[in-house]
Amino acid sequence: MTENLEAAPAALRINDKAPGFAARSTAGDVSLSSYRGRWLLFFSHPADFTSVCTSEFIGFARAHESFSKLNCDLLGLSVDSLYAHVAWLRDIERTFGVKVRFPLIEDSAMVIAKAYGMLDNSSENSGSVRATYVIDPKGIIRAIVWYPMNVGRSVGELLRLVEALQTSEREGALTPEGWKQGDVLLEPASASMEEACEPYEGESWYYRERRG
Repeated sequence: MTENLEAAPAALRINDKAPGFAARSTAGDVSLSSYRGRWLLFFSHPADFTSVCTSEFIGFARAHESFSKLNCDLLGLSVDSLYAHVAWLRDIERTFGVKVRFPLIEDSAMVIAKAYGMLDNSSENSGSVRATYVIDPKGIIRAIVWYPMNVGRSVGELLRLVEALQTSEREGALTPEGWKQGDVLLEPASASMEEACEPYEGESWYYRERRG
């Protein structure tokens, strides 16, 4: 016997248009449209005043300038109130000497979180995942990364991810495992038998490094 299951909402995918929004934040009112023309790292966290989230915000704050050099802004979100956000960020600055300069959105109604799939539509609290979306200057989602509640994100890896996406797009090439700026790029794989049969000295037809 087959049970009747409620249809799940369509999840956002890479290359989808990022859902628009406008919200209050620790830096005043913000909207997704205000980030057009720049890359955006948009991420959620389960709750203010928690240990793992605090470590992440310290990491993001310290890497803020590095993201800015890549023409990439940072934008955080949780369902806690704006007043809780302000109190938490002030305490981070007082306790750790780190000032968080990027906005943190208030989403107490969970509207934005649900639109992005950061929370299930039936969720009543924010105890879910650490979701991260890389959004390009045209408002298109280029990468999605989810971590569980009990594991902190790697800010360094997210910085590498943004740089790899930008480089791949600019160069029309692929970035191999662990790629970082200055490393060799890969050519797109051959798409036809004719291309695959061309001789590549010392290389495989499906793994070719970019020359020059």
